Amino acid sequence: MIGEILPPGVQYADSRTDLTHEPLHPDEERHIALSVATRRREFTTTRTCARRALSRLGVPSVPILPGPRGAPRWPAGIVGSMTHCVGYRAAAVAHAADALTIGIDAEPNEPLPDGVLEAIASPQEAATVHALGRARTGVCWDRLLFSAKESVYKAWFPLTARFLTFEDATVTWDAPSDARQATTGTFHAELLVEGPWPTGRRLPGRWTVHGGLLCTSVVLPPL
Repeated sequence: MIGEILPPGVQYADSRTDLTHEPLHPDEERHIALSVATRRREFTTTRTCARRALSRLGVPSVPILPGPRGAPRWPAGIVGSMTHCVGYRAAAVAHAADALTIGIDAEPNEPLPDGVLEAIASPQEAATVHALGRARTGVCWDRLLFSAKESVYKAWFPLTARFLTFEDATVTWDAPSDARQATTGTFHAELLVEGPWPTGRRLPGRWTVHGGLLCTSVVLPPL
């Protein structure tokens, strides 16, 4: 699913089931040893997806440990991102020569809990979400907005090592040819803080909805 919204040069692997039979590296095993079963399943499956994606780049199997704020530590010369939600796990990676940074996110295609939209969206973003919901049923646009901002953050943090709040990025949806039928589309995010990449404060993104899930991606070209 995530592959539908990734550009050439980015490799991925995903799974709708937990791959708990796959072994962890000893360092990963030590990291996750005291975690609850749910966390262990998420951790194991996303690392398995990541190693499968890395193998498609010709990168040997390595431990992938969390760094600051949980961002994965990729091998030298590799950029990537991982995501998990109920019923879906995925990882996407690329050589740094092919992408500056990657952010991916997956969410259930369900409305956000009460009060969350107001916490993550500007008044204009919230109004747009409500308008899109009336024009295109079947897509939970509030959750899609949340996912888009998560992908923006995951692309931002490895380059800056700085926290980015939901208020620091404004998402605009690019109009599809038929909003009533669209299952994929594009968006862009305008940052209210300076970004260290060629597109300045503008980050392009893509989204898709399928099988009860929403996925978003932000992939920036290399410098």
